[in-house]
Amino acid sequence: MPAASQTPPGLETTQGSLQGSMARRGISGLFLSGILMAFLGSILLAWRYHIDPNYLLIGTYFLLQNLGMLLAPLLAAPLLRRKGIRFVMAFACAVAFLAMVLLAAFSPPSPFAWRMGGLFLIGLSAGLLNTSVFHAITPVYNLNPAATLSLAGALYGLGSMTCALFIAGTFFAYTVAVVLLILAVVPALAAIIYYRAKLPDEPVVKEVTWERALKDFKSPAAILFALLLFFQSGNEGALAGWLPLFLTQRLGASPATSLFLLALYWFALLIGRVAAQWLLPRVRHARLLAGATLAPMFACLVLLSTNNLFGATVGVLLAGGGFSVILPLVVEKIGDRFPYFHPGFFNGIFSIAITGSLLAPASLGYLAHFYGVGVVMGLPLAGSIMVVFLIILILLEARLSSAPKSST
Repeated sequence: MPAASQTPPGLETTQGSLQGSMARRGISGLFLSGILMAFLGSILLAWRYHIDPNYLLIGTYFLLQNLGMLLAPLLAAPLLRRKGIRFVMAFACAVAFLAMVLLAAFSPPSPFAWRMGGLFLIGLSAGLLNTSVFHAITPVYNLNPAATLSLAGALYGLGSMTCALFIAGTFFAYTVAVVLLILAVVPALAAIIYYRAKLPDEPVVKEVTWERALKDFKSPAAILFALLLFFQSGNEGALAGWLPLFLTQRLGASPATSLFLLALYWFALLIGRVAAQWLLPRVRHARLLAGATLAPMFACLVLLSTNNLFGATVGVLLAGGGFSVILPLVVEKIGDRFPYFHPGFFNGIFSIAITGSLLAPASLGYLAHFYGVGVVMGLPLAGSIMVVFLIILILLEARLSSAPKSST
């Protein structure tokens, strides 16, 4: 009887191959997610907001993109149950393609209401993509969590850097509409590839119940980690969303130069996260953490006070390098507190992080309306101080939680 219930070797190999293909296709979606999430910060200069800034409108742009991101899981859940991962990933890419076409058709000086709708769709597509990706990568995450997260972060950063470089390189070569239509080819091709891919409709690993996930999410470690992601991603998103506009208005840098510096910022984040995996086992964590928390604070002061591109470059590298190390350090410290992977649970925490990365630049739009563009560096500086405070609380909570175990 037991032998009859076992999976045949050939079928087991096929299922494993399909799971591997699903994970590879899924994690590649984070490259497109990086493009979508970096899009607004890169396109603002192409829309000429450095010439005629409307800070309130820019803040509303970020807010609507965030709204689309937050509503995406409500749409993704029934689609995943009925249609499967492959369909949701293809559908998310199709929505991104339609959003790019809509934004190409209604770039300034067209009425801004159409751009608001397009940016809402950008956020919706990114949210759908992220939700399906977290389901798709479940099998490989269970095999090697650290490598999976590192690769995911690298692909996301690579996509963000690619978006900034593409818009910088085509800034003076084509019209905004043509640039957006060329960029729309990426999600269009991805939609075709995902729809035609041979993927299983559902992840084959068994998910824990939502009751278990919500119970763990109420734990102090999960709450502190979510808050840390919120503020840390807010710091990164504030700089990514406003850095080009800040540099053109404060330093008089050309739009293309400002966008290349934005790409340098994403490159520093990308290289820093890769380097962090090499540094963690070789360098004392206390030193790494001190450098990672102090560097962004100093970077914000440098960017706020500099009057030349050299100072701006130094500030950008310090900010990106410092931000990149904080999360790997904290994740390694508390990673064993979450012994299983649950797509809904971790996508929920990831959504909180993305919310921070979009709410921060949205709030900057409203603050800049009243206090000027210089406030762009003030918010990440305050956020970095909050991150230091949260890291201290996380370390204290981890020590208190491990104390009873070590005493028994």
